Amino acid sequence: MYEIIKQDGRARRGRLHTVHGIIETPVFMNVGTAAAIKGAVSTTDLAQIGTQVELSNTYHLHVRPGDQVIRQMGGLHKFMAWDKPILTDSGGFQVFSLARLRRIKEEGVYFHSHVDGRKIFMGPEESMQIQSNLASTIAMAFDECPSSIADKAYIERSADRTARWLARCKEEMERLNSLPDTINPRQMLFGINQGGIYEDIRIRHAQQIAEMDLDGYAIGGLAVGESHEEMYRIIETVVPHLPADKPVYLMGVGTPENILEAVERGVDFFDCVYPSRNGRHGHVYTKRGKLNLFNAKYETDARPIEEGCGCPACRTYSRAYIRHLLKAGEMLGMRLCVLHNLYFYNHMMEEIREAIEQGRYREYKEDFSKRSC
Repeated sequence: MYEIIKQDGRARRGRLHTVHGIIETPVFMNVGTAAAIKGAVSTTDLAQIGTQVELSNTYHLHVRPGDQVIRQMGGLHKFMAWDKPILTDSGGFQVFSLARLRRIKEEGVYFHSHVDGRKIFMGPEESMQIQSNLASTIAMAFDECPSSIADKAYIERSADRTARWLARCKEEMERLNSLPDTINPRQMLFGINQGGIYEDIRIRHAQQIAEMDLDGYAIGGLAVGESHEEMYRIIETVVPHLPADKPVYLMGVGTPENILEAVERGVDFFDCVYPSRNGRHGHVYTKRGKLNLFNAKYETDARPIEEGCGCPACRTYSRAYIRHLLKAGEMLGMRLCVLHNLYFYNHMMEEIREAIEQGRYREYKEDFSKRSC
């Protein structure tokens, strides 16, 4: 069940009740593609930095170690020692990212594994079966994420196929959730809106999938090459055509600025690899913008990454020490930067929720933007 606690303009403060606990929204999901956050961050760390939802990828876990292995181990929660919600991406994004290794047919997608080259077939039913084996809290429907430069005729055909795939996903998930040996019989299903940057396709597709009465709805196929202005335009176009009583998830986005803009347009869920990827390269987020700790000016800087930050890095270590670790190639340097960035994102979402509750979201957004310039 999803309840909206407060609305401030189109920004929403909500609460999604799941079998693995309540998700307070808007929320940023911390991305652990292969059931781990890159940068040596443990699930114990995730709990300490305020993570609500961990996100893992169906395709990658199917390839390695195998979803049957994870099922044998009692599901993904037990396997990775995480008792809070997990969302699993469907593998649909790999239809886009592994373009040279796949063929798309009506029945599904034929892949060659990026690890060992073996043949893999994944369609809606297979994606749901894998995600049922993983026993995640929220499963994403199998879709195609078309290239941003694909022509309109192709994107229209692709969106229609994604709608047909969604109907198959829903039917298969209902079947799997009814089986006596299913690990998580209360697994939720989110559908994905596609349509590139074409408003008419996006609206028609949103209306189609809204009729399926799913647990939530995602906006996919953005942050794949289009401009920020185009992305915001599509969000504004799509959200009013999705059910108002269900959460909206903007997939693969983004920067703090992207999140602030999307929240203002009615988005509730986010994920992105930016905070962990940037952290591994010494780029850290602060309320006054992003810092590159490799810069020489931090060589003798005794301050924490950000004054007043409660993350494990800032509570103990200086910019100078973390820079030394990064320059020396020590994993601890990357780990501390990733922990800081994820804490920053998680704490920013707390501030966003509080601002919406207090009816001052626009003020918060404008203040954040001024400070981070």
